[in-house]
Amino acid sequence: QVQLVESGGGLVQAGESLRVSCAMSERPFEVRFMGWFRQAPGKEREFVAAINWSAGHTYYSTSVKGRFTISRDKAKRTMYLQMAALDAEDTATYYCAGSTSILSAIRQATAYKYWGQGTQVTVSS
Repeated sequence: QVQLVESGGGLVQAGESLRVSCAMSERPFEVRFMGWFRQAPGKEREFVAAINWSAGHTYYSTSVKGRFTISRDKAKRTMYLQMAALDAEDTATYYCAGSTSILSAIRQATAYKYWGQGTQVTVSS
């Protein structure tokens, strides 16, 4: 069973940066995309960013594009989300996930088969 483990969350001030990581215990051959989602209290889980694991192509939500950067280290089986210019609306639990689906579906949480337990990011204004 594949395990995804997030780390790096914490409390930061508005305007600061933070990097969260997601380590895979193994990489199932069928995983094509890895993604980050976030969920704030009382809100639905929303897509943040995704990366094509093999080619490295990246995809972002409009709310984070230009501020967040997704990347991966294939040798370490680890994915990263570098977050800059954080504001209070970025406060949420951040989840990493692995998808075996196609590109057109990667912004939907239902396209992801593997999920981490989440890491809390809190931005103080």
